This record gives sequence, C-alpha cells and structure tokens, in this order.
Amino acid sequence: ALLTLTTLEIALGIDNVIFVSIILGRMPEEKRLNARRIWMVGGIALRSALLLGLGWLVANGENELFHVASFSFNLRNTIMLAGGLFLLYKAVKEIHHKVEGGDGVRQGPAKAAGSFAALMGQILVIDAVFSFDSIVTAIGLAKHVEVMIAAVVIAMIVMFFFAQRISGFIEQHPTLKMLALSFLVLVGFMLFFEGLEPVHESHIPKGYAYFAMAFSFVVELLNMRVRRHHQQRKAAA
Repeated sequence: ALLTLTTLEIALGIDNVIFVSIILGRMPEEKRLNARRIWMVGGIALRSALLLGLGWLVANGENELFHVASFSFNLRNTIMLAGGLFLLYKAVKEIHHKVEGGDGVRQGPAKAAGSFAALMGQILVIDAVFSFDSIVTAIGLAKHVEVMIAAVVIAMIVMFFFAQRISGFIEQHPTLKMLALSFLVLVGFMLFFEGLEPVHESHIPKGYAYFAMAFSFVVELLNMRVRRHHQQRKAAA
C-alpha cells in the first residue's frame, strides 16, 4: 500500500512540480534551493495536517457551503474553483511576462525580498490546491494515517529533487517553458471545470489531458533535436 500510494502521490504531483519549476525560474539562483526547501517542508506540513484532520475532511468535504440558483457547492468544489481561477491567472500572467520580455528587469534588495515572499506564497497556495486531490486519493487507498503520512513525506522528497532538475531543464529551453505554461492553462481550466461539477454534472477524464501533455512534450523534444542538428550543420558549413 505504501509503494502504490507513494507512486500515485508523485504522479498526482507532476502538475505541482511544473508550476513550482516555473516560479523558481523567476527567483535568483542563490534563493532557489531555499525556496525548494520551504516548499517541501510546507507541503509535508500541509498534507500531514489535512491527513490528521481527515475525519473532519470526510465529514464536511461534501457539505454544502453555498448555493447559486439551484446548484449547491461544497468545500471541494470551492477549492477547485478558486484554485483553477488562480492557476489560470498565474499561467496567463507568466505567458504575458515571457512574451513581453520582462525577465531582464533588475530589482532592489527590498523589492526582491518582497517578490520572494510573494512567489513563495503563490507556490504554497497552489500546493494547497493540488494537495486536496492527493489527500482524497490517500484516504481512498490506505486505512492507516501513518501510512498516508509516510507516503506523502516520501513523495514530497522525490518531488523536491524533481523540481531542481525540471527547473534547470525548462530554463535551458525557453520553448519548453512556454509549453509548460500552456499545460498549466489546461490544468487550471480542468480544475475550474471540476469545481463547476454541480452545474454540468460531468468531468473531463484526466487521462486525456495527461496524454495530450505527454504527446506535446514528445513533439517538442523532437523539435529541439531537429533544431540542434540544424545548428550543428550550420556551424560545420
């Protein structure tokens, strides 16, 4: 159960890792390791707190919080709606930032410190949104809280190291960064659509979205390989 749950926690955390990797790219190099550590510790603490309070979560997660017309929205719907909107906003803002070329703006120490705190806040907010699905999965697969917490800790440590590699890889390839931001737009839309489940009473199978992401990623890798060979031939000519 521990191995299965850990694997699923990592798989469900891929979206989170992509978002964290992109936000880390906005930080100075010397602050990225500290940011990843804060994210890892904060993620473990948040997920552990949710698991320890899983009795309340199970009892109240489906309770109506508010209603619009004849549609009732519960805690899960509300989290998905808010998280989806926030992720859409951040992804579109990052795309605009890249298109307008704002990466070269230098900041003073005070502004940089405020920016670091703001970026860490964004990472932890999105981590809270993504952690909801992983906690629901943990509740469904394991019976003991200790096993759930162990799986969460292992998964966060693995994602900690993934974030470093993915962040570096994305920073080296600007087209991949734009593709990753496009993925986040898709994920944000899916979260928002899932939050509207009381209205449409349907959902988008996540497997379709993940397949589209994987296919696009493979195509971009092939494009990168073609561009590299073209540059090598041009240099040799």
